[in-house]
Amino acid sequence: MAGCDGIVYDSHNPAVVTAAPDSGKAVVLTFDDGPGKYLTEILDILKQEDVPAMFFWQSRLLYPDRPWKRVLEEGHLIGSHSVRHPDMTRLSYSEQLAELQRSSDRLTEVTGIRPVYFRPPFGQFNDSTLHAAASLELRTVMWRIASLDWELKNRPDDIIKNVTENLEDGAIILLHELAQTVQALPGLIREIKRKGYRFVLLPSPPS
Repeated sequence: MAGCDGIVYDSHNPAVVTAAPDSGKAVVLTFDDGPGKYLTEILDILKQEDVPAMFFWQSRLLYPDRPWKRVLEEGHLIGSHSVRHPDMTRLSYSEQLAELQRSSDRLTEVTGIRPVYFRPPFGQFNDSTLHAAASLELRTVMWRIASLDWELKNRPDDIIKNVTENLEDGAIILLHELAQTVQALPGLIREIKRKGYRFVLLPSPPS
């Protein structure tokens, strides 16, 4: 469940990932809603800071000329964020399964790598969502810390504050491919490092 400020999220469902397992003092950066026009700037910052990240993409936005090759070449991971970003809880099981199948197939077609992680649009899911994802061998990933960057267009310092005041071992951090996130990202990474945290990726699930 989410905290009263919406920043901290918790789930006791073993089918939902909110933290990197056995990671020690490390966190996972994740970016939703791409690939978009700010992706190159985000990748430039991540490369400069030597930080890996996970990108959860809407497959309808994955045109072949997007810099997806660079994402993979620089050690990042790409996961599914559905095809068209629906509220999954408003769909039937068969509709959810079809949405995830189409997304997974498109990501595989373009990148050559089948995704193993899925993040529900809007963070909304139900038992049917989890079942559909599992049937496609997708692990459902939420987050532990929400930056609220989508609400803070002109307040990059607050994006940094929301994350760094709630850091904990293994925490998955929710960010988006937005202009304000690009503005906040260098300072956010430096402050996380200053607090003694490393950056890691979620491991590949066992085959």
